[in-house]
Amino acid sequence: INIGEHVAIESGLPVAVFSMEMGGTQLAMRMLGSVGRLDQHRLRTGRLADEDWPRLTHAIQKMNDAQLYIDETPALNSIELRARSRRLSRQCGKLGLIIIDYLQLMSANSSGENRATEISEISRSLKSLAKELNCPVIALSQLNRALEQRPNKRPVMSDLRESGAIEQDADVILFIYRDEVYNPDSPDKGTAEIIIGKQRNGPIGSVRLTFLGQYTKFDNYTGGAALYQGD
Repeated sequence: INIGEHVAIESGLPVAVFSMEMGGTQLAMRMLGSVGRLDQHRLRTGRLADEDWPRLTHAIQKMNDAQLYIDETPALNSIELRARSRRLSRQCGKLGLIIIDYLQLMSANSSGENRATEISEISRSLKSLAKELNCPVIALSQLNRALEQRPNKRPVMSDLRESGAIEQDADVILFIYRDEVYNPDSPDKGTAEIIIGKQRNGPIGSVRLTFLGQYTKFDNYTGGAALYQGD
């Protein structure tokens, strides 16, 4: 969602968010917290400090000016999603980004042999949509529970849930890993690793970011460790 905010606010391009897990109001609140650097708990409860109000006003203005469209329709299939994306493209001009949260909550156009087959069909349709609209599509995906049993819980390609087609169709696959989720005493608290599992036209590796949990925001890492490790 931070990427969508940046494209809509900083680049001024229309962004479509198909949020099948989270309601539109809840998602908008998270975005407000991220854009305005407002504590999510204080924002939800309305217990804002005096210094929060100018930031809230500024964040609302930024989001109001942005072309950020949230569709919270549950269980869309790829035909419906394509039709809505096309309509938005006609109304707003070329889309800067389409975000789908998340892939496994989409419905198949027809019943497949199993869910993996259906996910393969959905994955291919999203690839086709990206080409048709000449627009990047970010599709969030669930991971298999198997990684919870490993000593090293950094996700890898085989952890993508229900279909190897995702691995095949995607141009870029990114994983987010926060060590403090599994190790409360981690020395890497407040940071996240963005693991580049696949990049069709570039190197793979990992990038460290700062994670500001109270704002639900990722930011540039300013610590002393290496910013990038790759092959």
